[in-house]
Amino acid sequence: MRTILLLLLLSCPCCAFFCGCGKESGQANLQTFAAKGIVKELEPDGKTVVISHEAITNYMPAMTMPFEVQDTNQLRGLAAGDAITFNLVVTPTHGWIEHITKLDTPPVKLAPESPIHFTRALAPLDEGDLLPEYQFTNELGRPVRLSQFKGSVLAFTFFFTSCPFPDFCPRMTSNFAETEKTLSGMTNAPSRWQLLSISFDPANDTPRRLLTYAIAAHYDPNHWSFLTGDEAQISGLTDQIGENFWHEGASVGHNLRTVVVDPQGRIRNIIAGNKWTVDDLVQDMVKAAD
Repeated sequence: MRTILLLLLLSCPCCAFFCGCGKESGQANLQTFAAKGIVKELEPDGKTVVISHEAITNYMPAMTMPFEVQDTNQLRGLAAGDAITFNLVVTPTHGWIEHITKLDTPPVKLAPESPIHFTRALAPLDEGDLLPEYQFTNELGRPVRLSQFKGSVLAFTFFFTSCPFPDFCPRMTSNFAETEKTLSGMTNAPSRWQLLSISFDPANDTPRRLLTYAIAAHYDPNHWSFLTGDEAQISGLTDQIGENFWHEGASVGHNLRTVVVDPQGRIRNIIAGNKWTVDDLVQDMVKAAD
C-alpha cells in the first residue's frame, strides 16, 4: 500500500504544491517566467489586472486570468487593450507579476476567446436558500449526494487538479487543509462537519487523479471529499452558486466561490474570491452550527 501511494504521489505534478518535493522554502522555490499578453481589465482594488496571455513556457497554457502586482505603480498608465510584456513570479504559496512594459504590437498567440460556461437557466442561490440536490463521485469512486450531509455543517469550494497558479486552486486546497486541521483540534468545533472540493474538469479529474491529489493534501476522508462526476451536475451547481468556468485551450478559466451550509441544508455564506482566511471559514462554520 505504501508503494502504491508513493507512485500515486509521484505521478501527479500538482503534488508539488503540497509536499514541496524536498526543496527548501524561501528563495529556493521562487520561479520567474517571461510572458506577453493584452490587458483586458484593471480591477477596482488598484493592484489586480486581468490579462489574456500567451502560453507561458514550462508553466501554463495561454489563458485569461487576473494577476496581482506588489508595486501598484506597475499598473500606472495601463488601460484595457494595451499589449504588454511582464514577468510572472511564483512561489509555492503566492504569485504576482512585475516589470510590466507596453508593446507597440499585440502578441499573436493568445488564449482563444471562449464563452463563460453556462448550461441552463437555473435560479441563482443566495444566503438562506436551501441547497439543492446534486450527485457526484468522490475520490474513492463512491457516489455522493449533497443531501447526505444534512445534519452536518458543510463547506465546499471548486477547483481543478492541474491549476498551476498558487493563488487560485492550490490556495483553496491548502486553506481547506488548514481548516480541516483547525476544526479537528478544536474543543468547540461543530459535532459534525464536512469539506468538499468539487472539480469542474471532470474529463481529466478522474477519481484516481483526485485520490492522488487528496493524499498529497494530507486529507482525512472522514471529513474531506474530492468530487467529480457528470458535467451537467457540476455545471448546474456552479451556475447557481456564481462559480463561472470556461475552457481555454488545454486549461480552464474560472472565478472562485466557497460556500458554507448549515445543518438544516441552508446556505449561510457564499464567499467570493480568494482573500478569505482559514479563521474566517472556521468562524463561519462554527456560527452555522449554532
